[in-house]
Amino acid sequence: SDDGKLSFDEFKAYFADGVLSGEELHELFHTIDTHNTDNPDTEELCDYFSKHLGEYENVLSVLEDLNITVLKAMDKTKKDYQEASNLEQFVTRFLLKETLNQLQSLQSSLECAMETTEEQTRQERKDPTKPEVLSIQWPGKRLARRLQRNNSLSSNNPHSSTGWIEEDSQWEIQINRLQKLVDRLEKKDLKLEPLEEEVLEENAKPHIMIVQHQMSVIEEKVEEFRLALKQYVESASAQGGCLHVSIQKLPSNLHFIVYEFWENSNAWNSHLHMNYSKAFQRSNVDFLETPELITTMLVPGKY
Repeated sequence: SDDGKLSFDEFKAYFADGVLSGEELHELFHTIDTHNTDNPDTEELCDYFSKHLGEYENVLSVLEDLNITVLKAMDKTKKDYQEASNLEQFVTRFLLKETLNQLQSLQSSLECAMETTEEQTRQERKDPTKPEVLSIQWPGKRLARRLQRNNSLSSNNPHSSTGWIEEDSQWEIQINRLQKLVDRLEKKDLKLEPLEEEVLEENAKPHIMIVQHQMSVIEEKVEEFRLALKQYVESASAQGGCLHVSIQKLPSNLHFIVYEFWENSNAWNSHLHMNYSKAFQRSNVDFLETPELITTMLVPGKY
C-alpha cells in the first residue's frame, strides 16, 4: 500500500513462490520483523536481504545504473527522433530493438535459472507440507513490477507461470471451454495449422483479444464482490467491441475466473479506460485476498 511497511498479507502476496509453505513464510516474516511490530518496514527488509546478496549485490547495482542509462537514452530519443533524418530514425529504431533483444535474452537466462532452482528445491524437499501458492503481483509504480510470463494458456507447458495452480484435469476442462467459446464466436470449427505457411489477406480480420481474470475473494466480501462483478460484466458486455463475457466459479466459492473476448486489442484498451472498468479495479483492492491476475492472448480473427 506504499506506506513503507508490510503486513503479513502483503508480504505473502509478494514473496510466496510456490515452494515455501505458509508456516515457513510466516517464520521468515517474523525473522525480518526484528522490531516485532508485525509490520516490518523498508529498512528491516533491506537489512535482511543485504546480508544475503553475495554476487547479486553487483548485479543489482549494475541493473540500477542500466535503468538510469536506458531512461536517459529514451528521454533523448523522445526529444530528437522527430527532427532526425530518415536514416537517423532507422538507426534509432534498430538500437531500440537490439537493446530490447539483449534484455529479453538476459531475461530468458534468468527465467531458466529460476525454473531450475525451483524444480530442484521441490525434488530435494519432498515435503508433505503444502506450499503457499498465491497470485503474485509486485507493487505498482513506485517499485519495479515482476515480469510475469502471461503468454500461455496451454496445459501442455509444465512450467507455465499463471500464479494459479489447479489439477491437470481442471485445466483441461477450462481450456476445452475456452475453445468452445472461440468456436461459437465464429460458428465454425477451430482449425489451427501452425506448420503451414499462410498468406494474410489485406482485409483479414484483426486478432481477437482473449482476456482471463483470476480473482481470489475475501470471504466476508463475497456478496459485495458478486454485485460489483455483475455490474462490471453488464457494462463490459454492452460495449461495441465486446464479443463475449463468461464467469466461472471454481469449486471454492472464493475463487472466480472471468473470460472476456474483444474484437481487437484496441477495443480492450479502450475498455480499460472506461469509468466502470476503473471503478471495478478500485473496488477489487478491498474485495480480493491477493492482487488480481490478468492473462491475455491474441487469436487470429479469421478463425
